[in-house]
Amino acid sequence: MADDRYTYIWEYEVPPSAETEFLAHYASEGTWVQLFRRADGHLGTELYRDRADPERFVTIDHWRTEAAFRQFRSNFAVEFEALDRRCAHLTRREAPLGEFRPGSAPGA
Repeated sequence: MADDRYTYIWEYEVPPSAETEFLAHYASEGTWVQLFRRADGHLGTELYRDRADPERFVTIDHWRTEAAFRQFRSNFAVEFEALDRRCAHLTRREAPLGEFRPGSAPGA
């Protein structure tokens, strides 16, 4: 059976003044994860802080399949966009780092 798990990674630059609120939204029990958990197929979210640059964070979101993620985005588009707007002021910069599949998946 193919391993179709889907993972995406985002990078954030968070000013110290926004760190507490950023963590409230992006940490493992934050509002983003609470939204993701409402969808079928969300496997978990991890938040990491760069050891060399304490203002740099990455999130790693795991989904059962890319289709499950796309369905979540469709089903929860209004909630997703509202939360995204609510969190926009928390970062100086944010950027996607990529979409990934397990390294053992065919074509990896």
